[in-house]
Amino acid sequence: MNYPIGTPGQPWGDAEKAAWRARQQARRSYADDVLSRIEGLRAHTDVVAYGSIDCEADGAFPVYALRSKAWDEALPCALVTGGVHGYETSGVHGALDFVESHLADYDGRINVLVAPCVSPWAYERIQRWNRRALDPNRSFISDSPCDESAALMRLVAPMAGRFLVHIDLHETTDSDESEFRPAKAARDGQPFEPDTIPDGFYLCGDSADPQAGFQQAVIAAVATVTHIAPPDAKNEIIGSPVVAHGVINYDYRALGLCAGVTDARYRTTTEVYPDSPRATPAECNAAQVAAVRAALDYALAAGG
Repeated sequence: MNYPIGTPGQPWGDAEKAAWRARQQARRSYADDVLSRIEGLRAHTDVVAYGSIDCEADGAFPVYALRSKAWDEALPCALVTGGVHGYETSGVHGALDFVESHLADYDGRINVLVAPCVSPWAYERIQRWNRRALDPNRSFISDSPCDESAALMRLVAPMAGRFLVHIDLHETTDSDESEFRPAKAARDGQPFEPDTIPDGFYLCGDSADPQAGFQQAVIAAVATVTHIAPPDAKNEIIGSPVVAHGVINYDYRALGLCAGVTDARYRTTTEVYPDSPRATPAECNAAQVAAVRAALDYALAAGG
């Protein structure tokens, strides 16, 4: 399968990236879908502006985090991130649903910081990468070249050592196989190797600190909302061994993943499957909310 941009076997240069960028048209509104909801939450949360993503001809996108109104410096902190990949819709709206319906439930127990849409340009274009064809979720590294990742890193840096839990909300979609993996192979000058898309929810834990009990608590909570992805014939999910029901592990730091941006003891990355015939958009959002609540509840019960 040859991607329509570039020459097979040759990594993209500036011309190919410009051609790719020209294909990316806004298909929904960050202002209407996300900023309007954040405005509606100002009376109930503290809204923190933590940067502006300069997308040149496409404009500048302000990015915001929402935090507990009853923030207490004596309490541990939790981080919830969504929209690191802008096309993963339930990550954004699940995070906002959690803030609207459940954030106040944790007042006096844990401070919660929610960055609901880390990549607004990509949200509008239903795209995985930022406008420079960089994957934000491989860019949480020192001197990050990705503005979206760097902005979030600056936001959390002053709270280093205070996070007890971090849950990063993602999706795995059919378009991963039809568009994003072929585009990545073309960009990097590599052959495209087809894979399968798991039907259901799963988690990516950290291979350096798996916290198996924590991962299974989140899986158990989500299983009451939507179905959990089974392993494939090789006992894998997206090419990684299944280590427990619905759980695989990645090396967060080595891969530059958002879930490695803090030293929180309890960390996980959710993966919802919105293209399943067995799930609705509302169910996908609810699965993200259930995952956040389960992560917070487990961390509070287990302590640091």
